[in-house]
Amino acid sequence: MFQELKNKTLLDNELRDLIVPMEKVAHVQLKNPLEHALLVLIKSGYTVIPVLDPTLKLHGIISNSLILDSLLGVEQFELERLSDQTVSDVMNTNVPMIKKEDTFARALNLSINHPFLCVVNDEQEFLGILTRRSILALVSKYLHTQEVK
Repeated sequence: MFQELKNKTLLDNELRDLIVPMEKVAHVQLKNPLEHALLVLIKSGYTVIPVLDPTLKLHGIISNSLILDSLLGVEQFELERLSDQTVSDVMNTNVPMIKKEDTFARALNLSINHPFLCVVNDEQEFLGILTRRSILALVSKYLHTQEVK
């Protein structure tokens, strides 16, 4: 990999090599109760995960903080809301998205404010995620190979 990086600029790198495929990404569905989403978040160890419909189209993201905010009552947490509300009731629809064909520069720019970017095709079908960690790892490898020259 280091030799490959020496022969091209950082921005020439293809995103497809960095994508975590959908099959390996924790996610929930629109109609799942919040209780299920919270369990998936806790068990996976992530704080934010994608929200898909049954046809695997991306609709949003759900997080621990969105769920907890939805449970806040006037004086206490209203835990019954966990089973009364669905993911679609509280998810964030402002999702950082990218396509496999997009430039590395665009991915780098979007990743500044997001821990991961959702990768979709033209029909909004969820293909996987591109993590800020994988982007920074590639930048680090590239910078180290430039020092070696």
